[in-house]
Order: sequence, then C-alpha cells, then structure tokens
Amino acid sequence: MAATIERAVQAPAVIVPEQFNLADYLVDRHVREGRGDRVAILCGDESVTYAQVAERSNRVANGLRTLGVRREERVVLLLLDGPAFVYCFLGVLKLGAVAIPTNTLLKPHDYRYLLNDSRARLLIVGESLLPAFSAIPRDELPYLEHVVVAGKPSQDARSLDELLARPADLTVADTSRDDAAFWLYSSGTTGFPKGAVHLHHDAVHTVELYGRGILSVQPTDRPLSAAKLFFAYGLGNSLTVPFAVGATTILWPGPPTPPNIYAQIERYRPTLFYSVPTNYGMLLAHRREDGGDFDLSSIRLAVSAGEALPKALYERFNQRFGIEILDGIGSTEILHIFISNRPGRVRPGSSGELVPGYEARLVDDHGAAVPDGTIGNLLIKGDSTCAYYWNKHERTKDTIEGHWIRTGDKYWRDEDGYYWYAGRSDDMLKVGGIWVSPIEIENTLVEHPAVLEAGVIGRRDQDELEKPMAYVVLAAGQSPSESLAKELQDFVRSKIAEYKRPRWVEFVDALPKTATGKTQRFKLRDKAAG
Repeated sequence: MAATIERAVQAPAVIVPEQFNLADYLVDRHVREGRGDRVAILCGDESVTYAQVAERSNRVANGLRTLGVRREERVVLLLLDGPAFVYCFLGVLKLGAVAIPTNTLLKPHDYRYLLNDSRARLLIVGESLLPAFSAIPRDELPYLEHVVVAGKPSQDARSLDELLARPADLTVADTSRDDAAFWLYSSGTTGFPKGAVHLHHDAVHTVELYGRGILSVQPTDRPLSAAKLFFAYGLGNSLTVPFAVGATTILWPGPPTPPNIYAQIERYRPTLFYSVPTNYGMLLAHRREDGGDFDLSSIRLAVSAGEALPKALYERFNQRFGIEILDGIGSTEILHIFISNRPGRVRPGSSGELVPGYEARLVDDHGAAVPDGTIGNLLIKGDSTCAYYWNKHERTKDTIEGHWIRTGDKYWRDEDGYYWYAGRSDDMLKVGGIWVSPIEIENTLVEHPAVLEAGVIGRRDQDELEKPMAYVVLAAGQSPSESLAKELQDFVRSKIAEYKRPRWVEFVDALPKTATGKTQRFKLRDKAAG
C-alpha cells in the first residue's frame, strides 16, 4: 500500500498582496466596488448593509484610538453574536490592533486568565456578560485599563455607544498580510488555554479553499451558524466567508436550542446551515407540538464540524429533511475546515476528503508515513495555520513543525481518499464541538470536600457523541450514592462551563496509576467500554 501522504491537486491559487488588511478586504472593498447597499447582517429585526458596517467599524476604530489603543495591542471581545461583535472585530483590525474573540460560556476565573495572559489593555463586553467579568477583582487584572460595554455600562466603564459616536472618517492601518490580526484561544492538555495567533492573510485561504472551493458560496447565500462567532468555526461560517463574497449572514445572540434554531431557519430562510453533531442530535429529537415538521427547504447544504458526525445522525437528518450534511474537520489553529465531504459524494461516518490547497500526512509515533488503512497521527500543511501560540514556546515547537502542524487527531485513510477519525492523540475530549481538558474537570471535582481523587474520560452517549465521564474516589467517611453523584455534577456545573459537567459519575476505590503517580486514563476508557 502507498504511504498516506496527500497533496491535493487542482488547488485554487490564493494570492494575497503584501500590504493587506483583513477588515478592508471583508467590508470596505465592497463599498469601494459599489456593493455598499447589499445587506450584510440580519439579526432580529435589524438589517445592516455593508456600507453601515464599514461606517460603524470606522467609528469603533476611532473610539478605540481615543482610548489609547495602539497598533498590535490586544482587545478582548466578550460579546454575543450580533452586529456589535462585527463592528468591534473589524474596528480593532482596521486600527492595526489585535482582536481576541472570547468564549461567552466561561467562568470569571477563565476570563481572569485570558485577560492576563493576553495582557489586553481594553475589554469590550456585552451587558448580559458583564456580571461574569465584574466578579473578578480589578486588582487581579494588572494590564486592563479600559472596559467598554455594549449596552448599559457599569459605573467604571464606557458605553460602546460612545465609540459609535466618534467620526466615521478613517484611514485603515497599512498592515501587512503577515501582521497579527486576531487570536483564538484553544484549550490545552493542562487546562490552560493557548492563544493561537492568526495573521491577516489566514482567513483568505479558508474563504478561497473551503468557502468557495467546497461550498461554492455566492453573494446570494444566507448562512446561519449554530456555532458562535468566538469559535474559529463560527467566525468563518458567519463572518469571514460570507463577508468575503458579499453574502448576507444571519446572526442569533441566543443559545442554539432547537426551538431557537428552527425559528431562525423558518424566519430568515438560510441557504447554508452550520452546526455540530450534538446540535444535530438535539434538532432531530425536537418535534412540533402540532404534529407537522419544520420547513428547512431553503437550506441547500448543511455542514458539521467540531467532532466526528456519527453515520446514524447523518442518515436520520438526511431521511427527515432531505439535506446532505457535509462533515469535516477543522481546528482553531488551522482556522477552518481542511478535510471535508463534498456535495453529492458524502461518505457518512467519514470526515471526507482533503480540501484542495491543503496537504496531509498520516505518520506513526516515530514520524514514518503509514499506509492507507492504518491509523496514524494527522499532520496538515496549509497557509491558514496560525503563526504560533502566544507565550507558549515549547508547546509551539511540539505542535508546529516548519510548514506542518500536528492536529493531535488520529485518522486512517481509505483507498478512495476518505479520512476516518480514530480518536485523539492525547486525552483531550471534544464535547459539543468544544475542546475540554479532563484535568480541568478533575481539578474541579477534587475541590468538593467529598472527593479524594477523580479521573475523567470521554464516553459515547446514545447518539455516539462524546461526553465527559468521571471516576471518583471518595474521601474517608464518605459513601457513594445517586444523590452524591448528582451533587457532584451540580458542583462542577457551578464552577466551570455547563458543557464540561460529567454526564456520568462512577465511584471507585482507586484510580489506575503509573509508577510515577499519573492517572492511566486509557485503563479508565477500557473500563468504561466494559
């Protein structure tokens, strides 16, 4: 068999000029070329044109400049999906500063870490998210100087409306294609997130290779994404890809529950729908009370990423709605999808074929290429890959090897060139499309007075989707019970993000350990598999 080293053929040429600003490419270019009146955003009752986005992002940039934000300085965005996110993200880039879209589902201690690790001087936060930030003592945020609130500000903060009242005239910063544009934080195996530094040119490659190359996105498309803008996946789905082609994006600030998603689909009639397997499972479980079904006939393609889409979910969704789901794999570091199924040739259960413009290698633990049909570690080469991890030199060297990046995923490729997911190379879990560190959950459980030790692994639920499972060793004097298991689940929910809550808790006398005391999670996985 041939070694699994694939270089995609017929890749589109992606040419980015040396002087290049991503915000200018996404918005101002359309205004200059006469497309300013096109609708860029639909959100609730609000309709925003490209000309209005260009003007309002200019005002934000001028407002940030008055607050002392300088080129290359970081601005953290803690905002729900909506027009304000778009104005702020683009405004930061126009100034030549660096935007950091931030997960809105985290806890105060997570935000403290991100603000201090990034050394951001300014935070823009939505009013509904302000309590999570306000719970952090300001003396624990030595770098933060200004807080801007989208909505009613607190006493020591400014309103985003003040920035939007600034002049609209702006000369966009003369950034190069290799300047930093935005960071996206990805979870780490130690539980501490890593800031993946993306450059101004990175998103152009995802637009051309995946957006145009695989989905054939057109100005007439109307995408709706269950994945939010703070994810790399959501940022591409709802901002960079549709804005690059002059399409109309549909933004929804609320949670992606089935009633909300179906309501948005039937109201706005999207042509593209992006989600994750967990959400597709929830959509399938939801039915109309009147016995009819939801109208998804406007959707020409559905996309899934974040975790492997089980064949059964694909088949159930396709049978019910007559829509193909194109499953694929992307990452925060590579910015969007680099292996994907294609319209008309989906192989359910697989991640699809290599996206033209990327290269792939499957290697063993010694770096030697493995043949088709053999599981190997997946490495990817592509120009959308981040430059490095901020302030994590050793982790950068462990992950990025010249032009190649280790994804941390194990795959095998069949004889037809389809890639099949075989698990993680480390112990990270992917829950609802979001990376979760088992160590973070274990550390949280151990904070409970009844817990001595905990070991967390991934376990498949009835839809074959991965969720956290905890093995717990109780402290002396404690007895296992169903009520205690529920108490521990609620305890975790109160301390860290909801999706990190263990769905199962099993009490054990001891955890399997190495001679040096490290928990052997593979033995716990074997135990769970029974």
